[in-house]
Amino acid sequence: MTTMFRIAPAVFFPILCLLPAFAQPQESPWVQGLHSRARLISGGPDGDRQLAGIEIVLDSGFKTYWRTPGESGLPPRFDWSGSENVSSAEILWPAPTRQEDAGGIAYVYGRQIVLPVRVTPADPGKPVRLALSVDYGVCKDICIPAHADLTATLSADGPHRAALDKALAQVPRPQPLGAKAPLSIATLEPANPQGKPGILVTVRAPDGTRPTLFAEGPENWYLSTSLPDDANRFTVTVEEKPKDAAGSVPVRLTLVSGEQAVETEVSLDGERTPR
Repeated sequence: MTTMFRIAPAVFFPILCLLPAFAQPQESPWVQGLHSRARLISGGPDGDRQLAGIEIVLDSGFKTYWRTPGESGLPPRFDWSGSENVSSAEILWPAPTRQEDAGGIAYVYGRQIVLPVRVTPADPGKPVRLALSVDYGVCKDICIPAHADLTATLSADGPHRAALDKALAQVPRPQPLGAKAPLSIATLEPANPQGKPGILVTVRAPDGTRPTLFAEGPENWYLSTSLPDDANRFTVTVEEKPKDAAGSVPVRLTLVSGEQAVETEVSLDGERTPR
């Protein structure tokens, strides 16, 4: 015998009214661009913050750029101003890949990238709604600017936590200069490559690996980085800088070996001596 259950309209109507509260999107729909698509994803609580992510998937053979693109390229640009109940949104950057071709040296991500975002709510007791306007480059033989407008309401369950944890594991760990770790920036020395100011950077890396170094200066500075020699030494060259540059200049060194990556903050003083 089949038993039928009926819900009285007076009971059913309040349930329907509650459904939107539980059905708020925890990810944005994919926004399709030329040779790419992008969306926002939710990862749940992260201490007193919320974890979210920007996911970009590229067609085969295409790339997009790190926060510092290298000799040329289009670094991503983010505008969170349309968000609700957001005090700050901090983007965390997984280590990129160095790529050299006819266009020069570029620092890139290929195929798929998840950029974790640590979101601090203005009011922890209220929902967080992200609204992101993002511009990024999509490149193969030529570079094409891409744009996406994305929205998502963050949730407590964080359905994409595994993907975000994987991306967080690829974010370089802060490390002081001279740390005695297997992967570390060991020493700095002044250098003068081709008559330009520079730094000779000696690193430690696990045996059998070939590390990669990325160097970043302030806005409007461009620092190139050589491949390592047999002693795991890199030459960092100041290729471009503002004409009126003076005083101490912060430099961020990111060292990558396989799945490991560390980040060390150093500086060039007024005499362009590294410290």
